[in-house]
Amino acid sequence: MGGRELEFVREAFDSNYIAPLGPQVDAFEEEFARKVGAKYATALSSGTAALHLVLRYAGVAGGDEVICSTFTFVASANAIKYQHAQPVFIDSSFDSWDMDVELLQKELHRRAENGRLPKALMLVHLYGQPADLDPIMELCEKYDIFLIEDAAEALGAEYKGRMPGTFGRAGIFSFNGNKIITTSGGGMVVSDDINLIKKVNFWATQARDPEVYYQHSELGYNYRLSNILAAIGRGQLRVLDERVARKREIFARYLKGLGDLPGLEFMPEPGYGRATRWLTCVIIDPEIAGVDRNKVMQELEKHNIESRPTWKPMHLQPLYRESPVVGGKVAEELFAKGLCLPSGTGMSDDDLERVIKAVRECFKA
Repeated sequence: MGGRELEFVREAFDSNYIAPLGPQVDAFEEEFARKVGAKYATALSSGTAALHLVLRYAGVAGGDEVICSTFTFVASANAIKYQHAQPVFIDSSFDSWDMDVELLQKELHRRAENGRLPKALMLVHLYGQPADLDPIMELCEKYDIFLIEDAAEALGAEYKGRMPGTFGRAGIFSFNGNKIITTSGGGMVVSDDINLIKKVNFWATQARDPEVYYQHSELGYNYRLSNILAAIGRGQLRVLDERVARKREIFARYLKGLGDLPGLEFMPEPGYGRATRWLTCVIIDPEIAGVDRNKVMQELEKHNIESRPTWKPMHLQPLYRESPVVGGKVAEELFAKGLCLPSGTGMSDDDLERVIKAVRECFKA
């Protein structure tokens, strides 16, 4: 926690707004929109709920197709399935690990010629790394495709001076426990389209019609964030810049301590943006390193150091084995060789040195 969370939670208790909604939610939405540079925001129970409702607003339904990054967490794709639509996965680029813009361009051109353009594009800013937005926005405008930015992992990042999540028709963020700031669980939709925000807000509160009694003309969901969790979010938002700075410090320390190891490469940072380094990720080439990713994980575990593989691409997931994919080899290699190192902002310099030492020992074997 950052220090002021309890202060805002006490405000919520003192006001007796404990149930969902209330002054803390309103304040969190206003402060968050201002922080990221969006006109409007609405707070929801999770980033997944945010993705779901934005896809619904985009008109995505059964029989539609939605372009999606394959190298991502499953929630990006699952939300498409919630609307009974088909994800079409696009491979990553080694330059950023985000969606390959050239592959996207070719696929959209092919689909335009065949009269099968997707209903929407789910663009993921992976591991805090902003995707190359300018050419992607140009393609979405050219083909009239609804651009959704999954910025769940990228709060605090920058793309040419602006925060990702504010370029498309809507952006979503997550406050899950592993994110750069947390409300324990929660999410946010941001947009410059007030009608989008109002509709998402309406659906998220069980789509209750404006009557004195409970009347419902549309299908709704119980997706709103509670007043208590919003109070925590307000406190967390005040330390966002510090968290990003610490994440980048952690990455810099790993780079200094491990950057000379043969066969180990860090996730690159393209010149168009500034990543948060939400997680410090590396790829390990066993032919050069003499050790593979799995062996390094096993050795770290012996030292009580937790590490994780990078995301398993969606097109390799049993759930999505029948979904179409464009490319896939880059994401497959990033998964096969990729490792996420401990990156929590609560880590001390001694903790970092312990991880660095343990990794270096693996390369000496």
